[in-house]
Amino acid sequence: MNLTFNRRAFAARFASALSAIGLTASAFSASSAAQSASTEGEIRKLNSEGKPGSEKDVIMPVVIHNGLIYVSGQGAHDSRDQKEWTIESHTTMVMDKVKKHVEIAGGTMDTVLQANVFLVKIEHWDGMHKVFATYFPHGGPARTTVAVAALPGDSLVEINCIAAVARK
Repeated sequence: MNLTFNRRAFAARFASALSAIGLTASAFSASSAAQSASTEGEIRKLNSEGKPGSEKDVIMPVVIHNGLIYVSGQGAHDSRDQKEWTIESHTTMVMDKVKKHVEIAGGTMDTVLQANVFLVKIEHWDGMHKVFATYFPHGGPARTTVAVAALPGDSLVEINCIAAVARK
């Protein structure tokens, strides 16, 4: 006995049952297909609190589409004196933001598929990598790391990522 069960199989069985008792199921099938289509290709844009963004928001920190989570570049924007800044502290701030946004969208750090890391100095790679690795105890994502001339807010590092939705 095959126990595979999905919406399509249910709709087909339900339509057969309705036809057997003399009712048409075409309205049911059409509304079911329309509902399925509206959620599959839907694009959801969320702010940092996980609420839908407004038309005034130019950049959304989280976009969800077709089971994928896109997290925009997150920087440290450290308010402390620059003499206190370290790549480790900035990477921790950034990765905490990335983790928060991935989780807001229904993912986990284990579902992060790809990350892009931007450093103001390539010499910061070792310090960034040590902190980055602590967020992925089960293995990290595909990653690209590049050095750039500068980052917004004088952050030493900026990271964006793509993750898979783990739950609906």
